[in-house]
Amino acid sequence: MLGAIAGDVIGSVHEGSGTKTKAFPLFVEDSRFTDDTVLTVAVAEKLLRGGDYVDLFHACVRDYPLAGYGGTFIRWAGHEKREPYNSWGNGSAMRVSAVGTIFDTLEEVVAEAARSAEVTHNHPEGVKGAQATAAAVFLARTGSSKADIRAHIESAYGYNLSEPLDDIRPRYSFDVSCQGSVPQSLIAFLESTDYEDAVRNAISLGGDADTMACIVGAVAEAYYGGVPNHIADATLDRLDAHLTGVLDEFTERYGARLRR
Repeated sequence: MLGAIAGDVIGSVHEGSGTKTKAFPLFVEDSRFTDDTVLTVAVAEKLLRGGDYVDLFHACVRDYPLAGYGGTFIRWAGHEKREPYNSWGNGSAMRVSAVGTIFDTLEEVVAEAARSAEVTHNHPEGVKGAQATAAAVFLARTGSSKADIRAHIESAYGYNLSEPLDDIRPRYSFDVSCQGSVPQSLIAFLESTDYEDAVRNAISLGGDADTMACIVGAVAEAYYGGVPNHIADATLDRLDAHLTGVLDEFTERYGARLRR
């Protein structure tokens, strides 16, 4: 989960900026956590402590009102609605990383990923984006090769993960849909050499940078066995006590599940 949060913090200053290079400072003064982190922690909290996804997501907007949520999500939470709103946005994918870490089987992972998505993102593409991301995390942490991860995601979810980033980058633009950002994020992982390189790959596409870096960061953490200390420390310095508390509890209980 720290990998997802670190990706969010690093990508936060690049959202909407159209960054098309991998050469940028990882952290600057304005680097911060966004709604991606807040909702990632909410999913982890639900899995750790119980409760209801809807109630926890509503609480996120009350407790972190300026985190940068999408407008539809804000209206949904602000009016305390309990019905989903058929979103296909990548919010379902950016918050799901804990699901890929906690469960013991791929079947459990994809079932819980759907449950975590459907409270808001009950559109088939919204569910699929969450399931593909969680499945990639699970496969990465349980020893699958990149070739096997690619083959499974392409077969199970119909995403094309074979186009090189260098071909995608020149024409890619800001896209908040699952179908327009999750495959590209997974390609950023597949082409990476380590955790940092994966995050830089995702941000260099010039799209929804914090969310794409959050998605790729989750998979890269699982595959490479953790987050480098200098990135972890700079990320933790930017979290508050509540976020850190849930992250610490999650890491203590499930951190050993990361691939080594």
